[in-house]
Amino acid sequence: MTLATEPIHQPQLLSVDQFLARYGGDNRYELIDGEVFDLEPTGQHEEVAALITTKACVQIDQAGLPWFVLQRGLFRPGNTRMTAFRPDVAVIDRTELVNEPLWPEQSILTRGSSIKFVAEVVSGNWQNAYARKVEDYAALGIGEYWIADYAGLGGVRHIGKPKQPTLSVCTLVDGEYDIQLLRGDQTIVSVTFPDLTLTAEQLLIPGLLIRNSD
Repeated sequence: MTLATEPIHQPQLLSVDQFLARYGGDNRYELIDGEVFDLEPTGQHEEVAALITTKACVQIDQAGLPWFVLQRGLFRPGNTRMTAFRPDVAVIDRTELVNEPLWPEQSILTRGSSIKFVAEVVSGNWQNAYARKVEDYAALGIGEYWIADYAGLGGVRHIGKPKQPTLSVCTLVDGEYDIQLLRGDQTIVSVTFPDLTLTAEQLLIPGLLIRNSD
């Protein structure tokens, strides 16, 4: 998700409350196990995230679903005091927001049931996207998680060898993610958006859809 490969230097680990007091108003930062990560996305990162957002919005609108897309909102799992994720793209179920205690005053979610779909775009710090977040998002019951690795930065055990641009589509099955690796002209199959028509390369290579339509 980030260009930085290391957490920013800090004298001590922070609780979520301490993190919010220092960084809560700035969407450049997220907190993982008490460490603050500075999110400095590349231009290509932002293009991929914007395309995911656009496609999700179209699917939501066409299906008439009570959902909306939240970009870089804060996700503070209720079972931890030291972590507050900031997903690149999250699809939120509006009907679940009545159960979110912080939402009326802050753009902060605490319950996995509020999130129908989440996506992280990998720009540098790939370990969090492929390891920690895979485990936590699954444990929180988020039905679908995409890892959009447009530069093929993930470890070989995550995206194979030779490393290449890869979309990992993680679908929740019996409490764990079943992970499908998609590349090139392979079609994306989404349980959240079954009518989506898009290939991995169209998502991972900004501008490809425009060039192909010329």
